[in-house]
Amino acid sequence: MAPPERGRATRAPARVALLGTGTVGGAVIARLAAWRDAPLGQRLSLVHVANSRRAVVGEDGIAADAAVSALAGSARASSLDEVAFALEGEGARVVIDATASEAVAERHPQWLAQGIHVVTACKIGQGTSLARWRAIREACALGGSGYGDSATVGAGLPLLRSLRELQNGGDRIHAIAGVLSGSLAWLFNNYDGMRAFSALVRQARDAGYTEPDPRDDLSGEDVRRKLLILARASGVALDAGEVEVASLVPAELAILSRDSVDAALPALDAPLRERYAQAYKNGEKLRFIARLERGEDGRATAKVGLESLPGDHPLAGGAGTDNKVAIWSDRYRTQPLVIQGPGAGAEVTAAGLLDDVLRLVG
Repeated sequence: MAPPERGRATRAPARVALLGTGTVGGAVIARLAAWRDAPLGQRLSLVHVANSRRAVVGEDGIAADAAVSALAGSARASSLDEVAFALEGEGARVVIDATASEAVAERHPQWLAQGIHVVTACKIGQGTSLARWRAIREACALGGSGYGDSATVGAGLPLLRSLRELQNGGDRIHAIAGVLSGSLAWLFNNYDGMRAFSALVRQARDAGYTEPDPRDDLSGEDVRRKLLILARASGVALDAGEVEVASLVPAELAILSRDSVDAALPALDAPLRERYAQAYKNGEKLRFIARLERGEDGRATAKVGLESLPGDHPLAGGAGTDNKVAIWSDRYRTQPLVIQGPGAGAEVTAAGLLDDVLRLVG
């Protein structure tokens, strides 16, 4: 058993700024409120809460259970320029980015270079341009800060941590393949070729499994970003354009305005019915898969799209919105390491975010 830690009782709590109070941000607030009188809660002080319109600042801390009402009653305009100032004081400093904002992601390197830890579920920072990914890494080194990204892929499943720990132990990643979208996992776990695929998409959207515009999920763009994050964490510095994406969205559906999408969803039905029938005939299952393969020469290929998998394939199983990822390496050459679990949901994402916060502030 490790000896008791010294100094924690007198260490100043980490000062935390939460950006975004939507579904995930609200779950972070609820989790902090539940910790109010617990040791974990005493390690963190929520001093800044903001959405895209308003902000509330409390130098001595904001009670998490009152944060939403305080924000609703605040006349203070939200400004990203204020975040670093709000975090000034004794103790570690952390920004939790629970947004999907390009503008917030652009600030990540700036905060990191100032010694402020950044914890995020947003894939824009590390899952888009290679230049931004490199800027984040360089800023961490410059500021001595940490970037918590566990919730960017798999809603906090130990995917990125496992990849990094394997490599830290001298292992080499050869390939990664996985179901990385909770919404697409649900769709293909439930599609039986009998019911119209468009009806299933509407059901998933109404249940909150997909984005309000389901094309955001069906296009594969979200999965591309997740695969880029996994690839880069595996030592493969891919640019976004190097990932081949086979969208499920027909051209006639892709060009429509958001308001026109629902009526046009039946354009999905015939192609998906045909794909399902062929897979069923071969005893296979349809799954939307992201793949990274790395040759012995270090060159890598990456692709995202619908595949027909044998029924006994490691990725063919699963239920609900589960993510399932297989990792092949020196250590796992013939039988991959498989990680499976809930890949979507505000509560598990919030837990992943706060796990990263606690790890970074010590």
